[in-house]
Amino acid sequence: MSRSPEDRGTELRALFFESANEFLQLLNEAGLELESRPGDEEVIRRVRRAVHTLKGDSAACGFNNLSELAHELEDVLTRRVAQTRGPELAELVLAAADSFESILAAAQRRVDPPPMDSLRAMIRALRDAPSSSAAETPPRAQIPARFEWTEYEQLMISEAVHRGERVYNIALRLDPNSLMRAAAFQLIRNVLHGCGTVIALRPEDSAAAASVEIVEAALASQHSEAHLARRCHVPAIVSDVRVEAAAAADAPDHELIGDLLEAQAAQLAAQAGPREDRDPAAQPGGTSSAVAAVAENTLRVDASRIDAVMNLVGELIIGKSMLHRALTDFDQRHARDPVRLKLADSLAFQSRVLDELHKCVLKIRMVPVEQLFRRIPRVVRDVAKHCGKDVAIDVAGQNTDLDKGILDALAEPLTHIVRNAVDHGIEPAEERLAAGKPARGTIYLNAYHQGTQVVIEVRDDGRGIDLLQLRKHAVEKGLAKQEEIARLTEPEVLNLIFEPGFSTADEITEVSGRGVGMDIVRTVLDRLKGTVQVSTQKGRGTTIQLRAPLTLASIQTLLFRVSGRLFAVPLSSVVEIARIHDHEIHRVDQREVLRLREQLLTLVRLSSLDRIHAVDSTSKKKKNFVIVIGAAEKRFGLVVDTLVGEEELVIKALPGEIVSSDLVSGASILGDGTVVLILNVPAVLSRLSRATPLGAIA
Repeated sequence: MSRSPEDRGTELRALFFESANEFLQLLNEAGLELESRPGDEEVIRRVRRAVHTLKGDSAACGFNNLSELAHELEDVLTRRVAQTRGPELAELVLAAADSFESILAAAQRRVDPPPMDSLRAMIRALRDAPSSSAAETPPRAQIPARFEWTEYEQLMISEAVHRGERVYNIALRLDPNSLMRAAAFQLIRNVLHGCGTVIALRPEDSAAAASVEIVEAALASQHSEAHLARRCHVPAIVSDVRVEAAAAADAPDHELIGDLLEAQAAQLAAQAGPREDRDPAAQPGGTSSAVAAVAENTLRVDASRIDAVMNLVGELIIGKSMLHRALTDFDQRHARDPVRLKLADSLAFQSRVLDELHKCVLKIRMVPVEQLFRRIPRVVRDVAKHCGKDVAIDVAGQNTDLDKGILDALAEPLTHIVRNAVDHGIEPAEERLAAGKPARGTIYLNAYHQGTQVVIEVRDDGRGIDLLQLRKHAVEKGLAKQEEIARLTEPEVLNLIFEPGFSTADEITEVSGRGVGMDIVRTVLDRLKGTVQVSTQKGRGTTIQLRAPLTLASIQTLLFRVSGRLFAVPLSSVVEIARIHDHEIHRVDQREVLRLREQLLTLVRLSSLDRIHAVDSTSKKKKNFVIVIGAAEKRFGLVVDTLVGEEELVIKALPGEIVSSDLVSGASILGDGTVVLILNVPAVLSRLSRATPLGAIA
């Protein structure tokens, strides 16, 4: 059954929005490169290709305002403007990326786009600027070339012309100062393949090119003569270029040799291979056999489809657990039955295949953290420019894999941390020089795996955090009393920056001072079942670590019971398990604590926390299990009745009307149908940290 035009249009627009975001990121990166390397022709070419593609795609989807704006921008993306007005062009590219993003956001929300008068004014200023005589290229003498093609090559040229393609004869004079003729010929060949489909080439290989001065080619291309002449003029390699239209030979039976010509053209394209300098934006589909020969090995799949597969895999894992329990019961009742071994082998085989399937689906959701880090250089540049500071960025660990959902959730917290590092952390140049530091500050980004977690680290070499000032602001804002603040340890004082409304800025600016931003960091990390950790050295800098699970799909857990209810805690958070008597529990500042190897450990009873109630009235035991939970550098003990064991659980999110406590992050179903609640460790730790008195958390 064919789809309606409306469905096809909706799918086309969805693909356009996805690809447009990639082009916007490319414009941001290219704008930053142009600031450091004004006039770089390779960067200009990348920008022009991205804008050209964006123009065509937006017009095809009906977004004419974006297409017209991209067309106007194309007019100033020239080598002349780059050489004479490089800094202004870099600023224009960054402004265009922001403007295009605003138009796309308005299109997705189906609202009117904002006016683009400022961007058009920047374009007119560069377009109407007087041209520089130094940038103009003087006319060259025509290259003597014969273009004597074989009969078969003439047939190929004629067939291309009859298909509606434009065919050019191109002659290139090698620079007499070029010493490596073979390497120069290979570079010319790559450029020609990037401009279209090469039908004929003289000489045919690098060995013969060592003794020639002129390279001749017949090229089928959709580009204009001026564009081909500009692309083929390779500095220090080609000294002169001649381009002219090729005439079609009067040969009959074009239709009979069509299949042969297509096969030959595809073979030539396959031998040439994909080239980095190929301009896909200028080659419409279906006009070049070389394009058809390039295989596309990337498949775009909507995330909801992968989530649906992940849910089915989760159901299979629950089914595996049910089969395992059924087999255990069968073993107990029919220990000598020969069918038992066959069932065990079948279950083991199914478990292996299911484990591999589970790993494969998880890998599909994994993406490199580079997609997150690519946005940060633009943030650093904008904030540093606004604050009048010179800040560089050093990135490592870009290939660290992370679940796509978690990566998207970490984008906003990471942006807030980086903005604060530039605004609050990095000192002005005069202050840095006075302290014996280089004038340019540096933000370091790093990502790496640690157990079942991924760690994203943001470090700066700035002034560090003043703990005395933090304590003072906390008292002024009424977060705690003076005597309570004085009792806080250094990590607890640093965690005050994540309190809502807390800010140490002296004045409100566009960057900081409103008391919002850093509290979002802790909120998002709590929702992701992760943690945030801060460390600082006065005068040396500050480091903030975001720790999040690799995936939210499934986790290894430790099961336990409290007051008849079954709970689970992530196994990665369990430090140790102890068995204690009632007389070993003491009370300090209205809290139960335990002395464990010369350390005071705060104890938590889940049955006494808000909105978590017991389901039976079992008598209090004289001996209990204590699960020591570790989050970052903090420890606390969970007092539990019994331990059930380890189990891999598939996490099921629960709506708020079912579980209203933030101490439960989700649930899962065991093989026998029992529902187990998964404890939200960061939420419990946050509840302990915010409670008064703070007590002892070893």
